[in-house]
Amino acid sequence: MAKIGLNNFRYAILTEAQDGTPTYGGAKTPAKAISCNVEINNNDASLYADDSLAESDTSFNNGTVTIGIDKTDDTTMAELLGHTVTDGEMVRKTTDVAPYVGLARVITEMINNVLQYRVEILYKCKFSEPSQEDNTKGESVEFNTYELEGTVNALANGDWSKTKVFTTKALAIAYIESEFQAPETVNDGE
Repeated sequence: MAKIGLNNFRYAILTEAQDGTPTYGGAKTPAKAISCNVEINNNDASLYADDSLAESDTSFNNGTVTIGIDKTDDTTMAELLGHTVTDGEMVRKTTDVAPYVGLARVITEMINNVLQYRVEILYKCKFSEPSQEDNTKGESVEFNTYELEGTVNALANGDWSKTKVFTTKALAIAYIESEFQAPETVNDGE
């Protein structure tokens, strides 16, 4: 299997029940995908007895995710980072708190000359304020892109990620949209 593409980032605001069941507020696209790096931190423990390894455990602790995107807009950044936008102006405060979100992407793979589309959903992420670097235009054009870094956490039930493979990109995107679909509001006749 060879990974040959990355596309269709989606995020959705997370509401987590006490038992760890996630509910999402509807899929949104932050921007076009350039890169995604997920680094996982594991708990490692070893027990030695009688001068040899008797027990060992390696389990998920948390992780970081860094996504590269082609652009930012204030509405998306405000939603991902907990800021406010009023009259087209984004205001950042030291007291702002970023919400937990689900994050998904489609990874294009080739196996025996056949394309497949793997969806990976990270159930619970929280993004932090990005660093910025801007450069003047020189003799040649140099594109500057944006990176957002966040933490990857497990839900209360222990789930932190899931993947599923599809034969078409359209099916993969439909799956993400379905998983992140906002719950229907109940009209109580008011």
